[in-house]
Amino acid sequence: MRILAIDTALGACAACVIDTQAPPADDVSTTDPFSRDVLAIESLLIDRGHAEALLPLVERVVARSVASQGGTAQEGFAALDRVAVTIGPGSFTGLRVGIAAARAIGLAADIPAVGVSTLAACLAPLVLTADPRQPVLAAAIDARHGAIYFQASVPGGRVIVPARHISIREAARLLGTGAVTLAGPAAELLAAEAKAVGLDTRVADSAPAPDIRWVARLGMAADARTALPQPLYLRGADAKPQDKARLPRQ
Repeated sequence: MRILAIDTALGACAACVIDTQAPPADDVSTTDPFSRDVLAIESLLIDRGHAEALLPLVERVVARSVASQGGTAQEGFAALDRVAVTIGPGSFTGLRVGIAAARAIGLAADIPAVGVSTLAACLAPLVLTADPRQPVLAAAIDARHGAIYFQASVPGGRVIVPARHISIREAARLLGTGAVTLAGPAAELLAAEAKAVGLDTRVADSAPAPDIRWVARLGMAADARTALPQPLYLRGADAKPQDKARLPRQ
């Protein structure tokens, strides 16, 4: 399967193409065993401007993926079997940009489009490499105002705390009493609270966005009938209608 993955949910605009049966591209490290099926990859660290940056970035990645296998630029998106996109939690605007692009590509190329949870993508590398002495694995994304988006699992991937919008203090209480490994953009925030209540806490990764390669791998394994490319917000928007300033209808 050849899959295009897209991420605009958080602090990056990223895309990659993975092919499970192809040799690695020249511009991808072959010393990293988890990069060997990556044909092309690009990531820009940006907080805004995803709408302007995404489609040119995707076009570059798809073109490089085709060229790496000796194909022609005309093949382009026709060589893809599936497209995956992060569906949140994350930026309201960023999510809409990525999901709209994934749906459009899926429709135009007549291939399935699937959604991948941002928290699951942050957790995926921990699940694979978990130390048995770190029985709780958790991902945290900053939701502002003293809150985070939070999900926890155990080695092997079983979810023990489903994705939710929660205060940092309450999230620390849900981590139990044993050792904890954290990942995600708000991992340091949660680690500080967890350490304050006496937990043995390690931050494995606090990157501003998930590794796009894991978005692709989770998208590859997803069931296209149920993993729909629909936003996962977990909370309402900050912007609210100004009812007091509403003008009467004419």
